[in-house]
Amino acid sequence: MLISAIIPAYNEEKTIGNVLSTLSSMDFIDEIIVVSDGSCDRTVSIAKRYNVRIIELSSNQGKSNAVLKGVSSTKADIILMLDADLIGLTREHVISLIEPIINDNVDMTIGIFKKGRGVTDFAQKIAPFLSGQRAIKREVFDKLKKHRVKDYGIEMALTLMAQEENMNVKSVYLKDMTHVMKEEKHGFLHGFLLRLKMYLDIIFIFLAIKLKLEVL
Repeated sequence: MLISAIIPAYNEEKTIGNVLSTLSSMDFIDEIIVVSDGSCDRTVSIAKRYNVRIIELSSNQGKSNAVLKGVSSTKADIILMLDADLIGLTREHVISLIEPIINDNVDMTIGIFKKGRGVTDFAQKIAPFLSGQRAIKREVFDKLKKHRVKDYGIEMALTLMAQEENMNVKSVYLKDMTHVMKEEKHGFLHGFLLRLKMYLDIIFIFLAIKLKLEVL
């Protein structure tokens, strides 16, 4: 089974190198795809230091579009979806996400931060369905095509679709991992506004999928 890691990235020069360094050391990952979502910092130049394929979008189009661009560019059987702002990613984390797909007939795994930082641990404890760290069978993305996905809503769309179609989903804990929060990247006000937009996108996806299912 071919495994492709897809890393959507928007101005992640501070952290993407560590993520790619970890992934590049894993021979069981067949392909690493970085989708630069209109980055205007050194994200792309740093990614070019590694043996990865880079897709550069000319403007910022949102995380969902970036991920789907990456998925459409590969024929891999398993998609490993990871954020570019992760702190503490290890080989063991990646294996824990992928193994259930290969060995246990799981359709999708969802990684949950544990013992990383209190603030990010808490956020994922109350909303694990928002985690962007996942391993997913290709056919799950094929089914997702019939659903509307908007910006950051891809995690919510995947989770809702999996529930409605009775897919086998497993949560796995990612110990000692965290990520850089939006407020830390962009300043409190701008980061807060981006977070608000993310939540609005998630609500949009939730309503769109639910309403569509009710109509059907």
